[in-house]
Amino acid sequence: MDDYRRLADQVAADIEGGRLRPGDRLPTQRAFARRHRVANSTAIRVYGELVRRGLAVGEVGRGTFVRAAPPLPGPALAEATGGAPVNLELNYPVADGQSELMARALGALTRADVLGAATRPAAAAGTPEAREAAAAVLARHGWTPDPERVLFAGNGRQAIAAAVSSLVPPGGRLGVEALTYPLVKAVAAQLGVRLVPIALDGQGLRPDALAAAHRASPLSAVYVQPTLHNPLSLTAGEERREELAALLRQSELPCVEDTTWSFLAPGAPAPLAARAPGQVVLVDSLSKRLAPGLSVGYLVAPTGHLDQLALALRSGAWTAGGFNLAAATRWAGDGTVDRVVAAKRADAAARQEVLRRHLGRFELRTDPAAYYCWWRLPAPWRAETFVGAAADRGIAVTPGKAFAVGTPAAQRVPDSVRIGLASPPPAVLADALERLSALAATGP
Repeated sequence: MDDYRRLADQVAADIEGGRLRPGDRLPTQRAFARRHRVANSTAIRVYGELVRRGLAVGEVGRGTFVRAAPPLPGPALAEATGGAPVNLELNYPVADGQSELMARALGALTRADVLGAATRPAAAAGTPEAREAAAAVLARHGWTPDPERVLFAGNGRQAIAAAVSSLVPPGGRLGVEALTYPLVKAVAAQLGVRLVPIALDGQGLRPDALAAAHRASPLSAVYVQPTLHNPLSLTAGEERREELAALLRQSELPCVEDTTWSFLAPGAPAPLAARAPGQVVLVDSLSKRLAPGLSVGYLVAPTGHLDQLALALRSGAWTAGGFNLAAATRWAGDGTVDRVVAAKRADAAARQEVLRRHLGRFELRTDPAAYYCWWRLPAPWRAETFVGAAADRGIAVTPGKAFAVGTPAAQRVPDSVRIGLASPPPAVLADALERLSALAATGP
């Protein structure tokens, strides 16, 4: 029997025997791994198995708990993989036919001579061909990055980590939107970087709030998502971007601009990197455009920062794999990226229709092009209570506090959850949203 199933059986026996009671919090996965002398990956599988069996429920930011309610009599809402709850936390879009499109370009990489070159370590700067292909992928709204300023990471997370570590020293201050991508919070914790929440409005980061925070105590850099901000789906207009770019130039404040989701909004204005190229490190990746398992992270850096950023990529072991970089270059060159992106734009629009059909009567903040929405729950629901109730129905959603930055007092956000629309099949998504609608209407 697999180790993870054997360990899951032991925990299940403790639950059945009353040694673990409903509501008890399980150890962290890292502590569980140490206690049982197994790898962290095994502990993750154990907890996943407990959730699959209906014996435990995970709550973002709180931990994993013995389930208070008995397991559902039938299978929970599940994706096609079978048995797993519907995950509206993760957001990995898959377009119909994308695997077949991607496979065509990989055929040539299986030749021995090509494979030999592709499986060697890749430099942070990749190859001239890879840089040209990356510049074409990142081009938008009349702007194309200089290929000589493109570097490569293994994925988007590593691109962000390299950018932040190259700009912000341990103990330094990084300005971020008051509600931001949780991955940035994790990266900052790993690097010993202090996050400073910057107020938002209907177009995202407020320039006046950023200027005030920088005056109060100088920031080392700022991280911002001007297009389809995650989780609020906000997009800054031309005037706002010009204000931000002018502030960056005048204050000589470095900026990490995350454009990971901007491929869904081709009509959005040109990025900050086009307006303040001496201050902005643009980060992006293929994870959402294509697939997370065969991804590459992109960075476009100011010329004077290239060496420092390349050093951060090498020292963090964050450079791209040779095979992934070779595949990404072929996918960009043969039109695969463009075709899959077009399919995902159509898919996102269709899923937004499903969202409006089932949750349109509630207070939502989203964009017709986005793969996620911010749902302000009706009173008297509390976000954590709703997350737990949804989990009991086999549906995972993310509480708003997971995106909040600052002290506990500063993290007071309206009772909201983020709904990811990308991962489940459309029919499963529709069923899950209908169940969440009924749950919200019923009350806690």
